[in-house]
Amino acid sequence: MGLSSRTTEGTQIITVQCDRIDAAMAIQFKEDMRAETENDTRRVILGLSNVEFIDSSGLGAIVASMKQLGDERRLDLAGLHPVVEKVFRLTRMDTVFKLFNSLDEALSAGSN
Repeated sequence: MGLSSRTTEGTQIITVQCDRIDAAMAIQFKEDMRAETENDTRRVILGLSNVEFIDSSGLGAIVASMKQLGDERRLDLAGLHPVVEKVFRLTRMDTVFKLFNSLDEALSAGSN
């Protein structure tokens, strides 16, 4: 799937390294996210700046990843392309996730 991960100031940053999260990749994405988040970091930022397309399966995979974190941990999304952001807004998932224009903006927002 292609995820990279780093932790800074108590926040785990996971960056998607491919340009799509769709039906063909959704299962692998969920497995990779589960493996990457097997820690106790309370906040995870998913960097989506490389992702230019997402379908309902990809959206479902991101929601499943959030649920896998549990209630005491948070998944925020950063760097969404306009097409990807539109999917989140049309499905009202922008009310479930905090969306940030960039990774820097997400980090500046801290754990608020």
